Amino acid sequence: MGNRYISENNKRKLYAESMGRCMNPNCCKELFCENGDIIEKAHIDSWCKTTDNSYENLILLCPNCHTEFDKNKSFTQEDVLQWKEIRRKQLEKFYSKQYETFEELQKEVAPILQENKTIYERYYLNDNKTLWDTFEYKLIANNRKLKILFLANLNLMQQHQEKSYSNLAYIQDFIGHVDEFEATRTAEEKNREILFPVEINSMFGIAPMKDFILPSTESLELLIEKLKKQGKFEKVNLGNSHPNIQIKEGEKRKTIFLDDTPRLRQLYYDYKCFVGSKVRLQSLNYALKYIRSRKVDFDFVSDNNLRKISIKGKNMLFIYEYCLSHSALESLTPEENSIVVNLHNWNGSSCISKEAYNVAKSMNVLLLTMEEFYEYINKIK
Repeated sequence: MGNRYISENNKRKLYAESMGRCMNPNCCKELFCENGDIIEKAHIDSWCKTTDNSYENLILLCPNCHTEFDKNKSFTQEDVLQWKEIRRKQLEKFYSKQYETFEELQKEVAPILQENKTIYERYYLNDNKTLWDTFEYKLIANNRKLKILFLANLNLMQQHQEKSYSNLAYIQDFIGHVDEFEATRTAEEKNREILFPVEINSMFGIAPMKDFILPSTESLELLIEKLKKQGKFEKVNLGNSHPNIQIKEGEKRKTIFLDDTPRLRQLYYDYKCFVGSKVRLQSLNYALKYIRSRKVDFDFVSDNNLRKISIKGKNMLFIYEYCLSHSALESLTPEENSIVVNLHNWNGSSCISKEAYNVAKSMNVLLLTMEEFYEYINKIK
């Protein structure tokens, strides 16, 4: 008699093929349950006759369908072979769908990613090897779905020629991870070459990651403006250690942190909000954080213009110029009795030209370097 051992490589291919459901198209029973699985590996051409454990001669079934095929002879070998082809076509039809928007794709992808994250944290991180060995196959099935979905919708991903700034690059890394994950069963996760890119969970709103704040204040303002038009914008929170915007997605209210870079980058791409930066958002947040630290109240004059606040009855406008010239000041057209703060501090006291100071006097406008800004805030404390 031959060996009934089925190679791990063949097992992984079977799990990916099945997508975690009985391969009988008239059954499609979920093969995973809370405490394990009900998977049975059936030989299409009897193992007793062929001792054939090849992928082509195996299929995953639920116990009922396995019994109906093996013992009750309710299905022929030709029927079961056809199930493989039917499943392949079903997958291509369902998961190869091309979506019009990233938001539509997100609704399909997010639940799968969330399930994968739960399995990984519950069993792998908690060192529950028995259940991890079982549910790792669920990850394989889910990953195959995600791979097909992503390949059909690569055009929806934000991209940049620099890989570290590109969400598309993370998707391509994930596809490589899926292929390697299916091919490696016995190796430890840490020894795999392509690990799961956590940026994927950020992109699809599963789990935020702490990265860097995208520099353009103007891009954020444009995003807020467009979210407002769709009735999705709720609030912006600047001047703290974890700045964020709050939005509505359907009936849910969500917080998007401004250092959750892949997620925000994808939103900018979806809403066509990438514009040049005149005022660096991190510098603006720092200045507003300083005001809050001194217990001084302020309000944004408009959510669409985060560079302008109202503070103690005066308007304060933040700019970011290496050296503010008189012509640049005039182009700002600041209101009389307002304050202009240059956040660009690398040039010290020279960040505002003498000509600009002279023009500011005639306009009745106060110009402040960052050092002068600190002094001004402390005086009105």
